[in-house]
Amino acid sequence: MPTATMTSKGQVTIPIEVREELNLTAGSRIDFIRRDDAYILVPSSRPISRLSGFFGKYDGEPVSIEEMNEAVAEGIGVAS
Repeated sequence: MPTATMTSKGQVTIPIEVREELNLTAGSRIDFIRRDDAYILVPSSRPISRLSGFFGKYDGEPVSIEEMNEAVAEGIGVAS
């Protein structure tokens, strides 16, 4: 299990194997999610490719950006 030591300024160097597995590079933003008595470290932004298959396969007709915007506006109760 990778470990790290915190400096007097509260800084921690994330071990290389963790950075590589999470695809973290300089400037990456990280979220700390509270789970019971621990925190989980996750990248704030993930590649869009990670969403592949998330919503399942869409078998409907293609829609335009305008139609999508109208659907969103209707969903939040905004008149178009």
